[in-house]
Amino acid sequence: MKHPTNHIFGHTPETLGAWCDERRLPAFRAKQILDWVYAKGVVDPEAMSNLSKREREMLRDEMVFLSGDVLAHQRASDGTQKLLVQWTDGDARPVSASPEAGTLALPVLGQHVEPDTRRQTECVMIPADDRRTACISSQVGCPVGCRFCASGLSGLDGNLSAGRIVEQVWRLSRILRETDEVGRVTNVVFMGMGEPLSNLGAVVPAVRTLSSPWGMGISARRITISTVGLPKAIEKLAEQLDLPVTLALSLHAPDDTIRRQLIPWAEYTTIDELLGACKKWFQKTGREITLEYTLLRGVNDRPQHAKQLAELAKTLRANVNLIRYNEVGGLEFKRPRTEDVLAFQEILQQARVNAHIRASRGRDIAAACGQLRHEHQPA
Repeated sequence: MKHPTNHIFGHTPETLGAWCDERRLPAFRAKQILDWVYAKGVVDPEAMSNLSKREREMLRDEMVFLSGDVLAHQRASDGTQKLLVQWTDGDARPVSASPEAGTLALPVLGQHVEPDTRRQTECVMIPADDRRTACISSQVGCPVGCRFCASGLSGLDGNLSAGRIVEQVWRLSRILRETDEVGRVTNVVFMGMGEPLSNLGAVVPAVRTLSSPWGMGISARRITISTVGLPKAIEKLAEQLDLPVTLALSLHAPDDTIRRQLIPWAEYTTIDELLGACKKWFQKTGREITLEYTLLRGVNDRPQHAKQLAELAKTLRANVNLIRYNEVGGLEFKRPRTEDVLAFQEILQQARVNAHIRASRGRDIAAACGQLRHEHQPA
């Protein structure tokens, strides 16, 4: 059986070069293989024509190329596309509360880990003008358990490896190669299933591969990492990742009382502490923060909430993304009224806060923000 960690999308030129060296293959073979995978979009060793028969057989026998199966491919009326991927070779990584493993030492809601069982995640391609944004998952399920989000309803099953994070973008890119006039992924957002800062050990190398010229070649400035936020984790990301990515803080409330009602992990920190960490992020990286705020009817969408949010946003260099709640079956929350959303935005703008209303894309296939989940359960 192939070792699940020998995943082509988890390799760098250095590690693949070492793999080739161990098998007495020419050093330039690593570059050729990566060129086939990323530049040409080929993951069938038999099609890699500049490799010898022996080398192609070696790749086929020892290397994992696509480590999951697409169970469903859905297209929304607005052009959004969603893939449900089932990971089948035992590569889903159990979660440890070890900082050395890149995870956060916090309670995990509903965690159950069986290393060799099948696991599923969803990823989404969002078209808009000349942008093609891949919304990807970093974990199977989510440990945070936000009360209004579908991704954490079943708790956390495990972390995705760096290879599987990159594979999602590659799969979405393959769709574009064949069907889209832009033909490539231009932006990546870590806003699918999971809490990215709870899987830093995989997210950081995945971002490096996504932004590298030898990899997906996506500008780091077009990569956004979204987090529910813990100060130490934000500081750790700034230390580990020396690339100009965008940090998005899922705030969702203007005060700690409401935030703790909506987000279980908010019990472990305060908004002031989070904003302090965001200021340190800006000082170290020079990159503005995006504050994400999901509007829930009657919960956090009143004028007084907008005024409170404006005061928070003005304490740091930040943009505000307002997100209309996207309905999730079985949850009590309701989508805000359009007039309330516009009034909320106007209050922010009058306070000179740069506030945008994010379009809800893919709602008719449950691909919008907060709707990603396990659509099919394994038998």
